[in-house]
Amino acid sequence: MKKISSLLLLALLSGAITLGAYKVFFEPQPVVVNDREENSPFVATSLPSIPLGEDEVNFTTAAEKTVNAVVHVKNVTLSRGPSSLLEFYYGHGGTPRAQVGTGSGVIISPDGYIVTNNHVIANASKLEITLNDNRSFEAELIGADPETDIALLKIDSDKELPYLPFGDSNQIRLGEWVLAVGNPFNLTSTVTAGIISAKGRDLNDRDRRFQSFIQTDAAVNPGNSGGALVNTRGELVGINTAISSQTGSYVGYSFAVPSNIARKVVEDIMEYGNVQIGNIGIMGSDLKNINTEQFGIDETEGIYIAEIIEDSGADRAGLKSGDIIKSIDGIKITKFADLSGYLRSKRPDDKVSLMILRDNKEVTVPVTLLKENTYQIDFLDLKVKELSNNDKKTFGRKKGVKIIDAGEYIREERFEGKLLVGINDMEIGSIDDLKKALSNLEQYRGLSIVIMDEDGEKERLIFRN
Repeated sequence: MKKISSLLLLALLSGAITLGAYKVFFEPQPVVVNDREENSPFVATSLPSIPLGEDEVNFTTAAEKTVNAVVHVKNVTLSRGPSSLLEFYYGHGGTPRAQVGTGSGVIISPDGYIVTNNHVIANASKLEITLNDNRSFEAELIGADPETDIALLKIDSDKELPYLPFGDSNQIRLGEWVLAVGNPFNLTSTVTAGIISAKGRDLNDRDRRFQSFIQTDAAVNPGNSGGALVNTRGELVGINTAISSQTGSYVGYSFAVPSNIARKVVEDIMEYGNVQIGNIGIMGSDLKNINTEQFGIDETEGIYIAEIIEDSGADRAGLKSGDIIKSIDGIKITKFADLSGYLRSKRPDDKVSLMILRDNKEVTVPVTLLKENTYQIDFLDLKVKELSNNDKKTFGRKKGVKIIDAGEYIREERFEGKLLVGINDMEIGSIDDLKKALSNLEQYRGLSIVIMDEDGEKERLIFRN
């Protein structure tokens, strides 16, 4: 009897162990993520999310933040071309006709300031902004800078608007993921992704206008201009501006104005009404563009200073011809676009620290940037500067601008060092006079300029073609 009881107890114990093991290891267990909310008839259940690994990137947060801050920009311009064959035959100006262009813009403040490209709003008679929620506003042009292709608009809304904070474009790295958001082909709120392919990109190193674009492989097409380039945190790191294409459509390369440049232009327009440019005052070239062996230079990256402009910040700081700029404020300089791009974020009287090579030794030189005293006349390929005190003594006059570089249109170096004193019968006494005289000129056809040498002899050049 005692033996039977022992066997029965062992059997019951084995069964309990077997049932417990099944419950623990084999029977499915429910997963409750959220408890039932008070007064709610539902229980929210789901599978737990899988955390992203170090190399995985989530674009959703940045995309959701950005699409509501990127707007559609419609530019209406009026032209007076002949509207009929009869008007064309009799030479009438014709009735005004509306032409519509479109692009993108980025809201940068809750009270309705919008940054876009200058070429998106150029010659506009009316600017219309459409938000992502389909509300429309007429926009006011606050100011624009053709040099950097940045413009500032303003709309008035009865409530605060979604906007993007500026990021630090100096901190972006090659290979970093970015999103391009805009309205290509009038397809609103389009998001594409890519990486930073290059920094400090100059699309035309022969036009003497030193650009410094961010290059990405995020798809950008007509209509994207003025839209946002953002990092994965949803910070604005660039304004999409251009593509490199033989067809007019995206072929793998897109370019954006760095956010540090765009932000500085916007702040200048709001505070001063125009862009303040802090100038170092050097003339030179990338080391890759000179025969380094001829100068006994072993370096392959940096800027070779060929000439110091008189009375400039560089002149006052003691920089010399033959110095090689390697960094500015700790940022590596490999080409002129790196330097010019950084300086676009600075103003006159700002101080920068240059690390240069002089006689194969590293030297740190503090430089105070001054108001720009040079000006590039692009369509004439002429560079001029304000007269220094020495220039005024040399030429015996206080008015004029000095030609410091003559390019392909004039084709004669003999004009370098002489004064430009007149344009189309208007006396030129300063760079401001020069800008005013050129403000209504779009080409050099029919233009005449007056050049004077040290002896006071004047020569007039007339451009007929």
